[in-house]
Parts: sequence; C-alpha cells; structure tokens
Amino acid sequence: MPKNALYLLALLTLFMGSCVPIKRLTYLQENEAQKSEDLVALTPSIPPYRLQINDLLSIRIKALDQEQIGFFNPTSNEVLNATEEGDLYFNGFVVDIHGNIRIPVIGELPVLGKTLEEVREDLEQRLLQDLFKQESNLFVTVKMPGIRFIITGEVGSPGSQIIYRDQVTLIEAIAASGDIPVTGDRTDIRIIRQYPLGQKIHRVDLTQLDAMNSPYYYIQPNDLIIVNPLPQKAWGFGTVGLQTFTTILSVFTAIGAVTLLLTR
Repeated sequence: MPKNALYLLALLTLFMGSCVPIKRLTYLQENEAQKSEDLVALTPSIPPYRLQINDLLSIRIKALDQEQIGFFNPTSNEVLNATEEGDLYFNGFVVDIHGNIRIPVIGELPVLGKTLEEVREDLEQRLLQDLFKQESNLFVTVKMPGIRFIITGEVGSPGSQIIYRDQVTLIEAIAASGDIPVTGDRTDIRIIRQYPLGQKIHRVDLTQLDAMNSPYYYIQPNDLIIVNPLPQKAWGFGTVGLQTFTTILSVFTAIGAVTLLLTR
C-alpha cells in the first residue's frame, strides 16, 4: 500500500475515533420500541429522605393561642424568611452528632434516620402530651430549606448548589449548574449518596429515556454528583469534526516539516 494511502487511512481513523457521537450528547433518547407520540409510563421510586447529622430543619408550630407558641418559633425580627439559608442557620434546628434536635421546653428529640413526616408526627405527639390539648388545633410543619447538593466535574458551574423545591430531578440539578459541555460523559453520571450507615455510589445514564424510572433520577439532600470527562478530552484531539481535523492536520504538518528538515 502506498505511503500516502497509509497516512490517509491513519488520518481517517483518528478523525472518526476522536469525534463525539451525537448519541452520547443527547438526553433521554427513545429506544426502538418507543415512539415520541406515545405516553411514557414513568414509575420512579422516590424513597423518602432520612435525616442525617448536620441536617438543618425548619420547624413551624401554629395553634389558636399564638402567645403560647411564640417561643417555639425562633425568628430574627419576628419573621423568618425560610428561603434565606443564613437566617435559618441561626434560627433553625440542626441535627447534632447524637442524632437529636433541641426544641424549647420539650428538650431533645431524636430524629436521626427518620423522615420529615415521622419527625412531624413525633413532635406533634410530644406537644399534645406535654403542653397542648386537642382543642388547641395544633398545626406542625417540618421542612428542609431546599435541596442542597454538590456537583463537580464536566459542568458549567461546579460547586455547592441549593434548589428550593421538595423534589429535584438529576437533569434539573445539572441544568442549574450550567449543563454538561460536549466534553462531559452523560452516559455515566455518578451519584454519591449519604445514608445513615455510610455512602453508596449510584450510576445513571442520562442518554436513555429509562433513566427517568431510576430510583436515583431524583436527587436527595447532600448528594455528590460527578460528571466525568469523555476520553476525547484526555486525547486532546477535539470533540467535533472541525476541531479534530484541525488538530490532526497540525500534527501531520509538524511531522512533515520535521521530516523534510532531517532529509535535507
């Protein structure tokens, strides 16, 4: 085979191998059995979040007698803006290293490993048992100040993020962080999730529509989301055809120039 043909074959091989296929860049692709007009049966399993050490809670207690519940609702300037995490840090309730929160009059309430609903029920029961009567029309709300997560790797704005919603999908979290550039691997999103007994690593392929049925499609507080780069970025050839062609052409031009100088 002529030498020029070998060079051309090598150039074509590098060109084809270094480009990023469109299937690795497109979110939630349908498979052959799915049609865009069909309804997609989604049955996501969203396990309730269980509280962990250092979690921050917003607790509000309401009753007919407002004076009786005033000291249960610590506020700055009498009104707590729950969307301002700085205020909630000083006026909210933090789960201590023993898994408890401290509430005025009641004292310590164990919450580690419990859901928000379970904490609400426990607190309401303690209040009715020790301080209030059924006629007080007691109303208790227990919430977390949004969903805080950390995202790193190939995203537009890595770092700590917080979204003030009760439910946030993985795609929403990525979009809020500046999306994944062409160099990011959408097929292997890693989620390091905190559990009361430790951490687990979960993986989601966001290029497939079935990702919406994953139990990890909805993020949880304290999740660490990692987006790894594609191999093309490590190779340094470029991610699109023009970049690849320009890079390879420059390499071959440099090789040709060196060869020409050495053969003179």
